[in-house]
Amino acid sequence: MRLFFDIAFTETSFKMNSSVLLTLFAIIGLTHTVTGLKNDECEVCIKTVEKFVNSLSEDMKKDTKKIEEAFKEFCKGTKSKENRFCYYLGGLEDSATGILSELSKPISWSMPANKVCEKLKKMDAQICDLRYEKQIDINTVDLKKLKVRDLKKILSDWDETCDGCIEKTDFIKRIEELKPKYSNSAKSEL
Repeated sequence: MRLFFDIAFTETSFKMNSSVLLTLFAIIGLTHTVTGLKNDECEVCIKTVEKFVNSLSEDMKKDTKKIEEAFKEFCKGTKSKENRFCYYLGGLEDSATGILSELSKPISWSMPANKVCEKLKKMDAQICDLRYEKQIDINTVDLKKLKVRDLKKILSDWDETCDGCIEKTDFIKRIEELKPKYSNSAKSEL
């Protein structure tokens, strides 16, 4: 009788352990899919890492110290969002933090850019908050529907100013004046 009880108890224990393990694997699998990057997430990180990796020679890709030095050099030529990405990683002289090893090690292992960015996101979530600004197609957009901030950005991108502009209509008028100079059709004729 005791032997039967021991066998029954062992089978029950095995079934419970199997259930626990199955549940644990399911949770791990679910967590892994939740933490993975979405399609449009980390766009600046992914593009910048891909651009950087493509600039490296094959022998540099295997040495973490060379990768880190090359990244610091790469960051000197960056602007806007890429520059902010470099700042977050410690690629600039005025960077407040430095997690370059979290970039150089995965690159030396030939890890894809999206997986590198996934790892970096765990270290500093704001890395994936960087997004490229949407480009405004000046030929098709209704300027009256844009915000003043967007109108100012158009002028800024053109390195133009709007002296004396106060109202939204003033900015629209100035953009309309400059539009022939900067529109795609004028550029293609040059």
